[in-house]
Amino acid sequence: MTELNSDQLRTLLAVIDEGTFDAAAARLHVTPSAVSQRIKALEQAAGAVLVRRSTPIQATDAGLVVLRHARKLALLDLDLTRELGAAGREGVALSVPIAVNADSLATWFLDALVSLAPRTDIVFDLRREDQEHTLELLRSGEVAAAVTSIAEPVQGATSTPIGRMRYRAVCSPAYAEAHLGGVAHIKRIADAPYVDFDRKDQLQHRLYHAVIGTGGRAPRHYVPTSADFARAVIGGLGWGLLPDQQCAAELERGELVRLGGARSIHLPLHWQRWAIASTVLDEVTAAVTTAARASLI
Repeated sequence: MTELNSDQLRTLLAVIDEGTFDAAAARLHVTPSAVSQRIKALEQAAGAVLVRRSTPIQATDAGLVVLRHARKLALLDLDLTRELGAAGREGVALSVPIAVNADSLATWFLDALVSLAPRTDIVFDLRREDQEHTLELLRSGEVAAAVTSIAEPVQGATSTPIGRMRYRAVCSPAYAEAHLGGVAHIKRIADAPYVDFDRKDQLQHRLYHAVIGTGGRAPRHYVPTSADFARAVIGGLGWGLLPDQQCAAELERGELVRLGGARSIHLPLHWQRWAIASTVLDEVTAAVTTAARASLI
């Protein structure tokens, strides 16, 4: 493999992040033909096909390896330009992709990013994924950091515990009256409808299985946004597990009731990031850990 060209690596980042050659060309202020030529040249230098010409464009297995390398170099290059006082001169902000679970994104994670000083040299590309699956994006090189429930760091990354998110099994009083015989107790959920975030969400299923002892047979609603998931439970569509940040006030006002007999679930969260000397990742890490520890238990 010959030495990889920095312009070609930046072009690979733009193509994967933007999803099309045309969008990458607009981001880089070059023509789509120039983007195509750079990708072809990079593939020749790497000795492998790096992207699938799909919609959106996706990295191949070999492409993910080069993509991870390109992202790390881009972070290091930004550190250098900032030290030289040249950040932002090229007019193209560096995209910092981060994987984060939906409940963190809806409750505390954005506080971390907005706490950072206004910046023109970086932008954040948040990838929403289940907390048990965010590491797949970090491992592949698609993101530079991730909020995850898994403590063991992936190769080439560091892992820091940032707190626990407490979930409570709750339902609305009207739901308890209609589906639980007026008694909000976990033992009565066998045939009662519940709410799941999506088909990767296992929190409700695990609680159901622990209580009922069989596979799920109750009707299940899928509501794939965190705020709307909470609204569905508050509105009486089904019972569900909500983090403290989305149910404490409603419990106090009587809009929700706890399911008796159900223990709270404490979900440990960790911040994993590439183990490289990057002031950008250092700043984001400090902001994330501060915001998490102010909100989580």
